Amino acid sequence: MSNRYVYAVWRRKSTSVTIKLFPQGSGNFVIRHRDDETTVPLKNHFQGYHHLYLNAIAPLSILGDDALTRYDAEFVYHGWWISWLSDAIKLAFARALVNNDDQLKSTIKPQWFLTRDPRVKERKKFGYRKARKWQKRSKR
Repeated sequence: MSNRYVYAVWRRKSTSVTIKLFPQGSGNFVIRHRDDETTVPLKNHFQGYHHLYLNAIAPLSILGDDALTRYDAEFVYHGWWISWLSDAIKLAFARALVNNDDQLKSTIKPQWFLTRDPRVKERKKFGYRKARKWQKRSKR
């Protein structure tokens, strides 16, 4: 991989992904956990969940088939839920592509790849069992 890259960060719920996108690449996408030094190909990381892999590379797939072989990417993630990770990678990919070439924004933005999903788990309130579940009261 060359030294010139584009950097982007994206978060989804409790998962965060940083990406180094190398514009002159050959289609190598590797991923590693923040606390681990071993890298795994992105396709192998989503083993058995092919739909999540397709979701993760969706910003590249709308640019055409040659876009998959035009870039290299290195991902560093923190978090454990694999579907959140797939969404975070998708959005980080889109942000890095737009940072690399501003003309791609008109192609990527209508697909909602630059919009963060604001839903997060609601916190537990004092006196409740869960976020909204109240304790049942007996009548007598």
